[in-house]
Amino acid sequence: MTATIARTASDADDAATAPAAPPASSASAAGAPPAARAPRARRRRSPGRIALDLVAIAFGLVWLFPVYWMVDAAFLTSEQLSSPTPTWIPVGGTVEHFARILGDVRFWSALRMSTLIALVVVAGSLAFGVVAAFALSRFRFRGRTSMIVAVLVIQMIPAEALFISQYRMLDGWGLLNSVVGLSLLYLAANVPFTIWVLKGFVDGIPVELEEAAMLDGCSRVGAFRRVTLPLLGSGLVASSIFSFLAAWNEYTLALVTLSADDSRTLPLWLQGFRGQMQETDWGGIMAGSTLMALPVVILFLIVQKRMATGLTAGAVK
Repeated sequence: MTATIARTASDADDAATAPAAPPASSASAAGAPPAARAPRARRRRSPGRIALDLVAIAFGLVWLFPVYWMVDAAFLTSEQLSSPTPTWIPVGGTVEHFARILGDVRFWSALRMSTLIALVVVAGSLAFGVVAAFALSRFRFRGRTSMIVAVLVIQMIPAEALFISQYRMLDGWGLLNSVVGLSLLYLAANVPFTIWVLKGFVDGIPVELEEAAMLDGCSRVGAFRRVTLPLLGSGLVASSIFSFLAAWNEYTLALVTLSADDSRTLPLWLQGFRGQMQETDWGGIMAGSTLMALPVVILFLIVQKRMATGLTAGAVK
């Protein structure tokens, strides 16, 4: 009897001193696999957000429709183009317009002219823009603020207000109907914007990085070339795309300074399809516009990631 009572008391003491078992519900929840857990409720879009999405889609369709119509009309026959009923899908179309353009010597001459001018403008804008942006961002000198204001004011001057003076200047220098002459005018228009864009990128790069490089033995030029310039990649891409498009698509200034038949850019060459005494060649216009836009599309596809970063970043992450 006494032994039984002692054994019962010992068991009670052991049960009292033993750690409490975790609740069954928490243990099962902790040990349950991820697939067995309750799915997270999906976030429901508000009516305002849905309306904004629909508006964005509508704007996108409005923007894409002219591009679609240009490509569609480039493959249509002359009868389909002149028909009052639109042909939305070029079934039974033709590549006659493209073949005629690719066999035209004037197209290749205009393509060469536009390519040379665009490359010169891009290279010159980046060369002058990078140096000027670095100087305005890193150095404090007399007239610095006035130069920044001048860069902004120059961009506000309408290009048409300078046509007469620019024409007389190129005429006096003997640079009419030349790649150099038109490139100089495009550079004067694009360099201020390039400086302003690249200055924002240089401002976002810590100056301590250049100082650390100079402490390691680099010169000022070496620190700029090895540290600052690689970090400006996104800004250089964004600025070069803008300069390329400005030179590739410009029409009015080229019309003023280029009058010879063998020195025309693509926009001027495309004007030749517009009829004066005869019917306008809409098939040639659409095919030429498609070929003219093709290099720009390819360029955007190549640099689209850096382009998006360059337009949104403006600083070192």
